[in-house]
Amino acid sequence: MYKDRDRDEARLHTINRVKAGKKPVVNERISQLLAQITVLEDELRAALNEQQSTIVFQIQGKRIKFEQSIKEAHQRLKTNFFRWLVVNRPQNLITGPIIYAMIVPLLITDFCISLYQVTCFPIYGIQKVRRSDYIVFDRKYLNYLNFIEKFHCTYCEYANGLIAYMREIIARTEQYFCPIKHARKLLDTHSRYARFMEYGDAQDYHAKLEEYRRALEKGK
Repeated sequence: MYKDRDRDEARLHTINRVKAGKKPVVNERISQLLAQITVLEDELRAALNEQQSTIVFQIQGKRIKFEQSIKEAHQRLKTNFFRWLVVNRPQNLITGPIIYAMIVPLLITDFCISLYQVTCFPIYGIQKVRRSDYIVFDRKYLNYLNFIEKFHCTYCEYANGLIAYMREIIARTEQYFCPIKHARKLLDTHSRYARFMEYGDAQDYHAKLEEYRRALEKGK
């Protein structure tokens, strides 16, 4: 059994050595592309913030404040509840109980994933995910929304923010235990996936795994 294992390791080492001439070039190209993506994402955020700045408001702690003229304009655009009930797809009311019943599994999942992070991340040495970076409630300050629309927005803010919060926690867990790409192409991946090890690249796997874990300790 040990002879077979030694033979397999030797064979794998030979294959990796043959491919060694091409592999650094590929990895370097991927690193360059990832760096370009990061730069483009930063430029996109800057452009979005610049566009956002044309709408005058100020962020004061957790509150959002508009200029008085903007607040008054928003107030005039608000749709009366009874009119909104009639003209804005009243059939949506039928699905209301189903949609809002989902708050129960969402809350349970929120509690479980938060408990997991609080108890396990310190043991693994992984920096905790900040909840406030993903779950934000600020649409309630938009005066052109009536109270039902604000309620809808608050629910969506929580549900989508929770999923993003969970995804980052699970992504850091995957980086700690199994930072390996899939053989098949995925439609969508988390932000850490692009830097994972290639599928089938077994050379120095455990040494590389430790590097990924040390990166998590530094918040990377």
